[in-house]
Amino acid sequence: MNHLYLHCRSGFEKECVAEINDLAAAYGIYGFSKTEPASALVIYVTHEPDGAEQLVKWLEFKRLIFARQWFVGEGILQELPVNDRLTPLLAQAQALPVACDLWPETTDTNDGKSLTALARKFSKPFIQALKRHQRLAPSAKWRLHVLFLSGTSAVVGVAPVNNSASVAMGIRRLRQPSAAPSRATLKLEEAWHHFIPANEWDERLAGGMRGVDLGAAPGGWTWQLVNRGMFVDAVDNGPMAQSLMETGQVMHHEMDGFVYEPKKAVDWLVCDIADKPARTASLIGRWAERRLFREAVFNLKLPMKQRYAEVTKLTERLADTMAAAGINADIAFKQLYHDREEVTGHIRLLKR
Repeated sequence: MNHLYLHCRSGFEKECVAEINDLAAAYGIYGFSKTEPASALVIYVTHEPDGAEQLVKWLEFKRLIFARQWFVGEGILQELPVNDRLTPLLAQAQALPVACDLWPETTDTNDGKSLTALARKFSKPFIQALKRHQRLAPSAKWRLHVLFLSGTSAVVGVAPVNNSASVAMGIRRLRQPSAAPSRATLKLEEAWHHFIPANEWDERLAGGMRGVDLGAAPGGWTWQLVNRGMFVDAVDNGPMAQSLMETGQVMHHEMDGFVYEPKKAVDWLVCDIADKPARTASLIGRWAERRLFREAVFNLKLPMKQRYAEVTKLTERLADTMAAAGINADIAFKQLYHDREEVTGHIRLLKR
């Protein structure tokens, strides 16, 4: 398997290409990338016959910034007969490892969304055919993906269950809480889903913890902290939602988030300030080197150009800041589904 298929946000194909080229080269796997503007899909073709399979074994998917989901396979099947798409796609599936399940997919574009009904309709007879040919087994370590690119072109591939996105196409669809003051609340909720294992939520997002929300107004991220039972210092010159203030769990500091400092360390720092990414990263770094939080989630608003390079540079700068302060920390970034022209960062300070 020498084709690696990567889903990404439409408009961020170049960033996804730059990242996979960089990471593949670091592991000595060479090839070339194919994509089209606004396609929401990148294909990395390796020179080695099994290069793509090696990449999904060696790279930690969770650490990829701009890829939402990935799977490996062979080339795209073109000119599928409309009256029998099943036969050629089944033949491609039979050349792949046995899988535990099938996920029908399209790209996250308007054209892709128009194929959603076809993909879903196709999945039932495809699953039945896979079972007849003993290509599905609940204990298998691979998941089968079928990606429709048009009514007559598609590709079948596999992804390791334990090293890929846990939701189809990497898109975690969350319901907007009616009580939350803004849709921005979903960015923090998705960040927790991505960065914190579900079985650790009760420990790391516990009631009674203390948090700080920089750039809080009107309170979308503060709402998430309050909803987990935390007490929050909300920092913003703008007004907070009255419903949050009435909880008794929020103290509003009407001031600039770049100058506020807590009197003592808190459990959580969250920050969604719209400013230059380098300035925001420096702010988070200052808090980290003084151990003013245990964990932090923050957004970096990206420039129009060199976006992957900017995130890489700031990641290294944060790591250098931690190292100079003698701090052991886990630092990660991800462009989440609810992000736009930004990426979400997470830092967890570890014990010395």
